[in-house]
Amino acid sequence: MLRCVFSLMVLLLMPLVEASEVQSPLRLASVSAAVSPLGSDTPVFAKRADWVMPIASVTKIMTAMVVLDSGADLNERLEVSKRHFPAAANAYSRIRPQSRAQRKDLLHIAVMSSENYAAYLLARHHPGGYDAFINAMNEKAHKLGMMHTHFVDSSGLSEQNVSTANDLMLMLKAAFQYDVIRQISTSSKHDVWFTQPGYSLYYANTNPLVRSSRWDVLLSKTGYLSEAGRCLVMVANVEGKPTGFVFLDSFGKRTPLGDAGRTRRWLSGTASGQVATAAARYEKDKAEQLSKVQVATQ
Repeated sequence: MLRCVFSLMVLLLMPLVEASEVQSPLRLASVSAAVSPLGSDTPVFAKRADWVMPIASVTKIMTAMVVLDSGADLNERLEVSKRHFPAAANAYSRIRPQSRAQRKDLLHIAVMSSENYAAYLLARHHPGGYDAFINAMNEKAHKLGMMHTHFVDSSGLSEQNVSTANDLMLMLKAAFQYDVIRQISTSSKHDVWFTQPGYSLYYANTNPLVRSSRWDVLLSKTGYLSEAGRCLVMVANVEGKPTGFVFLDSFGKRTPLGDAGRTRRWLSGTASGQVATAAARYEKDKAEQLSKVQVATQ
């Protein structure tokens, strides 16, 4: 009799244990995040996804869409013009002034390798000029429903380029429709031939997950500024579904990659894993700082 009662209790408790495992929380090191299958309007996970935050070089996805929308000749060779405003302190580039490169190559390294000078040149040589390019970025954002997004430059070197995780998910879904952006953002490397004078530069992808056999990355862009922390937006296949990932403001260079792994495990129904102590402390402190900014801007 006691054995039967014990067996019944085990059977009754089993569903509770399974439900607890399925509903285990996803712990991320990023201050803000959003995760959504591209075919869905509803995110499967959101963390402070409505907070307005600097987005650094994630900006360059919008830059790429505006370049492609303009219809400008991708084979045209563009002069490496001197900046018409002071460069940011972290705007170092190996590109030589007065040399020339094809627009398609500048687009490639701006997106894949986050080449800031290349992103500037794409805007500078826009058919309507630099200011018209920035206006087009903001108009595109508005058309996509990105109502909490604003751009002031094409590279993402300004902390005034801001958005939310929710808005960036809309941008990811739009960018996924561009074959060129999918291709260049996930290529592992690219060589660019410059003329006048002739020289070649090698560039690599800033997201190591594109080179990983354990990931099927379909679109990718990293970003970093001291004000923005480490950022990553990407689309990857998760159990056969193209899924958008947005991670904003985390501690170390590999922290958003860890968040991507934790998220994929969570989506697959397994334990997401723990966040390193230093990364968790950064997230807590930065969230407290940013919460005051969110209140002040409301």
